[in-house]
Amino acid sequence: MPSNRHIIDETDRIVLKSLQDEGRLTNVELAARAGLTAPPTLRRVRALETAGIIRGYHADLNPEALGYGIMVFAMVSLKSQAENDLRAFEEHVAGLPPIRECHMLNGEIDFILKIVAHDLQEFQRFLTAHLTSAPNVEHVKTSLTIRTSKNLPGIPVDDA
Repeated sequence: MPSNRHIIDETDRIVLKSLQDEGRLTNVELAARAGLTAPPTLRRVRALETAGIIRGYHADLNPEALGYGIMVFAMVSLKSQAENDLRAFEEHVAGLPPIRECHMLNGEIDFILKIVAHDLQEFQRFLTAHLTSAPNVEHVKTSLTIRTSKNLPGIPVDDA
């Protein structure tokens, strides 16, 4: 959540979309896209960071190039949905690097996890050692990703 209420104008939207699309833009390139000079552009970026709207910067790595040939979505149901049990599960998965995303859901499934592994055998070992045997886990259903046809980072930057 942003730390304070920051009014987003059209120039901020250009800055946000540009940085989300190409995080390595120089401030001069960003300023040109926003129709500003470099100093006010830098001030805007710093204000967006301070407000918590820009949370960070990262490189988009190619999983296959690093040997991660498997991506699996795991749907996890817990025996108890008491808040302390939900938090305990979240803390458990936070310490497991192969789990790249963890989302609590509303409905039959309590959590959906995005997991990467080098191969199917590694994933199976991870599943039995760290997920199905975890405290409070009732059952885990997994789906192996066949292909990804859309994978956009971030969020749409629109006139909302």
